[in-house]
This record gives sequence, C-alpha cells and structure tokens, in this order.
Amino acid sequence: MKIWWNTKCSYIYENIVDMEKLTAQEEETMLAVWRTGEGTVKAFVQLINGNLPYTTVASTIKNLEKKGYLQSQMVGNTYLYKPVVSEEEYKNKFMGNVVKDYFDNSYKALVSFFVDQKKLSAKELKEVIRMIEKEK
Repeated sequence: MKIWWNTKCSYIYENIVDMEKLTAQEEETMLAVWRTGEGTVKAFVQLINGNLPYTTVASTIKNLEKKGYLQSQMVGNTYLYKPVVSEEEYKNKFMGNVVKDYFDNSYKALVSFFVDQKKLSAKELKEVIRMIEKEK
C-alpha cells in the first residue's frame, strides 16, 4: 500500500482492495483526468462530453479527491489535480468484479455474452484469438 500526502496534509491511500466504485459522472471525470494526466478543473471541463457546468465538475473533482482517486497541489491561485489511481488499476479492479459477479468468474461466459448480444463481431473475435495466441 502506498501512502500519499495531499496539500491538505491528510492521507490518501492507494489500495486496490479498498477502492470504491465510482458513479457514472465520476468515471466520466476520471477519464478526462486520465487523458490529461494532470490539470485544472477548467482543463477537465473541456474534455468532458455533455457540457457539464464548471461547478459540477469542480464538485465531482473534490469528491474524487476525498475518495482518494486524485491528489491536488496549489499552483499560484489554482489547484492542479493528478490521479492517484491509474486507469489500468481501476479497470482491473472493477472488470474483475463484473466477471465475478455477472459471469460466474468466467471470461468465456463474458465473451459469449457479447457475441450473443451482437456486440462482438466475428472479425473482432478473431483479433482477440490472435492476441491470445500471440501471448503464448
């Protein structure tokens, strides 16, 4: 477990086991943060689809900081935010839960579901097979 200090001198824990699932709005905001790497609320507002008001994004950013997903640093009179949790860590934690909770811990069942729902084409499935075979 890594422990970070944020600018308010409170602990931020990076611990995948304790990671809290984000709301859709928080996930959308984190995607903007991950794409930027580090930035201000204004920079994140510009990346978020749906034209959320600045105050809404600012509030969401503060919530993400409280949850330990972001850390902030005061630069001049503006806060600069950067992710504490990487996109890969978040995906690993919650995609694993989706497979476990909805597909009886079977990635085969997950792929089968997407094929049955016509969300995965034969061409895409062949690409996945090639990727798997390449890893062997």
